[in-house]
Amino acid sequence: MANRNRKKTASVEVVESVEKELYENVRSILAKARATVYVAANAEMVRAYWNVGREIVEKQGGSGRSAYGDGLVDRLAVKLTAKFGPGYTRVNLFYMRRFYLAFPNVHTLCKQLTWSHYRALITVENEDARRYYFDEAIKSKWSVRVLQRQIETQFYQRLIANHSDLSSAGKLVKRGVPDAQDIVRSPAILEFAGISPVEYKEKDLQEGLVKHLSKFMLELGRGFALVREQCPIQIGGETYHCDLLFYNFIARCFVLIDLKVGKVTPQDIGQMQLYKHYYEREMMNPGDNPPIGIVLGSDRDEAVIRYTLNEHERNLFAVKYHLDLPTVEELSLELQRERAAIEEAMALRALPPPKSGRYSAPRKTSKGGKR
Repeated sequence: MANRNRKKTASVEVVESVEKELYENVRSILAKARATVYVAANAEMVRAYWNVGREIVEKQGGSGRSAYGDGLVDRLAVKLTAKFGPGYTRVNLFYMRRFYLAFPNVHTLCKQLTWSHYRALITVENEDARRYYFDEAIKSKWSVRVLQRQIETQFYQRLIANHSDLSSAGKLVKRGVPDAQDIVRSPAILEFAGISPVEYKEKDLQEGLVKHLSKFMLELGRGFALVREQCPIQIGGETYHCDLLFYNFIARCFVLIDLKVGKVTPQDIGQMQLYKHYYEREMMNPGDNPPIGIVLGSDRDEAVIRYTLNEHERNLFAVKYHLDLPTVEELSLELQRERAAIEEAMALRALPPPKSGRYSAPRKTSKGGKR
């Protein structure tokens, strides 16, 4: 009797296992088919909107709108809405027009991006910035919400703010392995950490960033992996701790980050130089590039940073962070100040060195003014 019950139980388990496997296989087939259909349908709709934009531009006589252009679109919107529904309003048709003008080559469109992605992209006037957001949205698989956040926080403009040569900064999307300046964004926008700017400690900031690590990674860029929090660094008889240690697999280097509440000081810069030099000499693996050191502070003095850092130091950055979302105007003004500071530093470096030689004091004159 017992053997019969065991056989019955075993057969039930086999049936349940087969049913489970069958369900999972069929579910996977249908899910993939639905995803394929969705991607194909989305790609066709995006291409259709591009063709609508092309038709409108051509009938208006080109990229410059003709005198009758607005009326032409208005009447088209009425007819299309009556035929196809509310998706073809005057506003949407002008979005399609802008879409065609921003992406004049249909073969450059990507089926991974939805119409909502392109709606966000065509609001970016700068062509280099738009191309950067386009490529990053594809490579990093940004959702529409993420793409909009990156555009609103001027992700690209904050990235190129650190470049002394803006002409080369505009070619970021064409580079292979990035250099240090292609990784650092200044200022850093950390609103996702959920910390009140009024009163907090470095520990609170670190916990907020790690708790929302995926969003912090998004702010840092592609290729980052967290290695360790409070990473111990043993030098001589002292043990130091770097707040956050990352490795970037694209740049192939360690990225050390120290968090500071308040203004970044020369001591903070010196401490990061110590960490960076240690990793250069002791921790780099074959094929690694030199490490990057970043001091994140809630404020910084450009003159102090400029005179603290060696003029040949390319891999150490002092970056200001915001714990709330600044307005577009506030961020633009801050980026202008950053740019002005970089250009001032470049101008100072271009000045000729003082003439060498013995110092001679000015000769005294007599009371009458004669030498």
